[in-house]
Amino acid sequence: MSLFNFWQKEEENFFDENVTIEETRFVVLDTETTGFDFTNDRILCIGALVLQNGTISVQDSFEVYIEQDHYDESTAQIHGILKDFVVKRPSELEALEQFLVYLGDAIIIAHHAYFDITMINKALERNGYPELKNKALDTGVLYKKTLIKSHLFERKDHYSLDDLADKFDISKKDRHTALGDAYITAIAFLKIIKKLREKKEVSLNQLFK
Repeated sequence: MSLFNFWQKEEENFFDENVTIEETRFVVLDTETTGFDFTNDRILCIGALVLQNGTISVQDSFEVYIEQDHYDESTAQIHGILKDFVVKRPSELEALEQFLVYLGDAIIIAHHAYFDITMINKALERNGYPELKNKALDTGVLYKKTLIKSHLFERKDHYSLDDLADKFDISKKDRHTALGDAYITAIAFLKIIKKLREKKEVSLNQLFK
């Protein structure tokens, strides 16, 4: 398939009522970056996993460290990616092209998805590519759907990935690595779907509402 076909996927295909959550191909992703500024900061690493049929394909994972001109010592203390951490790294363009092939027309799952997708879109724009057209689901938003609505229970505006890991008893051993966070997010997504189904049957369409 041509690289550019990824932006030509017909939107209605994502909402076919006959397509189940299980058979849908999801790509769960996370990025580690030099900071939170969409214009000036850069992606250090993209980590991603395929989730389909209730299975996380660890053996088919994606992880790429990107060649860096920009370096921020303060954020390096969080993600642990040092300037010379990996000897050979692809350029931003090469890394993006590798990721696009891996992503295909899958539905993206990420925690606080807006940040990761915007960082990727900014990188695509810098390299002359259009923005991603893939549909996306945010585990932070989905998690709120599992919570009981009660004045006795105080809901937060935002739930961190640590919050979800603690709630669902998910190991945080590889926290703050792109692939490690993608794995935690994938497990959290499966737990959220299970929790939602305890209330009623859930369709792919309903996840986007």
